[in-house]
Amino acid sequence: MNVFEELQARGLVAQMTDPEKVEELLTKKNIKFYIGFDPTADSLHVGHFVQVMVMAHMQRAGHTPIALFGGGTGMIGDPSGKTDMRKMLTKETIQHNIECFRKQMSKLIDFSDGKAIMVDNGDWLLGLNYIEFLREIGVHFSVNRMLAAECYKQRLERGLSFFELNYMIMQSYDFLVLNRKYDCVMELGGDDQWSNIIGGVELVRRCDGKEAYGMTFNLLLTSEGKKMGKTEKGAVWLDPEKTSPYEFYQYWRNVDDADVIKCMKMLTFIPIDEINEYAKLEGSAINAAKEKLAYEVTALIHGNDEADKAQQAAKALFSGGIDDENMPTTVLTDEDFENGNALLTAVMVKTGLSKSRGEARRVIEQGGLTLNDEKVTEVAKLISKEELESGAIIIKKGKKSFHKITL
Repeated sequence: MNVFEELQARGLVAQMTDPEKVEELLTKKNIKFYIGFDPTADSLHVGHFVQVMVMAHMQRAGHTPIALFGGGTGMIGDPSGKTDMRKMLTKETIQHNIECFRKQMSKLIDFSDGKAIMVDNGDWLLGLNYIEFLREIGVHFSVNRMLAAECYKQRLERGLSFFELNYMIMQSYDFLVLNRKYDCVMELGGDDQWSNIIGGVELVRRCDGKEAYGMTFNLLLTSEGKKMGKTEKGAVWLDPEKTSPYEFYQYWRNVDDADVIKCMKMLTFIPIDEINEYAKLEGSAINAAKEKLAYEVTALIHGNDEADKAQQAAKALFSGGIDDENMPTTVLTDEDFENGNALLTAVMVKTGLSKSRGEARRVIEQGGLTLNDEKVTEVAKLISKEELESGAIIIKKGKKSFHKITL
């Protein structure tokens, strides 16, 4: 199976500008392609991971990935799919985030000996002469067509600033620069980037008369159409300091039955034939597929040792044992106690098990919470400092969420 067939078999491909030509490029030549990552946070998250897996599949097939970090575009922020303008970041924050991205990306993609390239579009965007840029690049963009693009629709309802309108032009210019400098002939990205990718493909043709191509990939969505990678605590990050390997493992171990095979295809290198065997599982047997998914994805991000630890801890918890060594942990401080006691609902908010005290109360009222295997029935339950001094307490919410609290 060639890489074009592999990407399709894994349900990754959404749209292509010229399917026949794209297939020819991917199967008969070795090309340079790029994917852009705007440094909006100090870690990549699960949504980025789909793009990283595509890069890895392409690299394994002999193609050269260019990872573009948005030191320039990050100064504006992509309006695609957003109802409100993104928060403006300082140059210092953006550069810090890019350094974090570089380190994470280096663990996932082989950048040795020119097998992949890292670039920062701030190198060419931040020093642009505005008038010259408008004369060379701006003349090729129709405002009418831009406003009709899917990426601006939600923003138009709330008010699209001229500031944000520039984003498509800048991303398109990135493709032109990379085509001229590296002979990069293809831009890849999530399907929400289709309009921006088309802009770049057309700009390369109009400015230099050269053919360029685009391909988008399906976003990681649940069977209900919601974006995956969100928990009660927020995004699922690739940085172990932000989402521990155990929490990361648990996220994938707990995906819905309807989503496990799709995640296997999109987020692992498990062969398609093997995945098809997992797809035949029904009922409780599906748990074997979930364990395989959780282990493989955790091993890719955090390494086999961390995946082993997370798997052992999870199995102990599911079997009724308590192996809390790798369990997510929150340390309570003096500020959390009043007269030697901490309100359980407040502790649940601090751990991220609940978004608010009201939500925590509802969990208790519905009988969904235990402390060290004892069901909590009292909404105003207090945890004493004295209890914690004699040992950690394990909070269990529902059947699958465990958290350790200590002093």
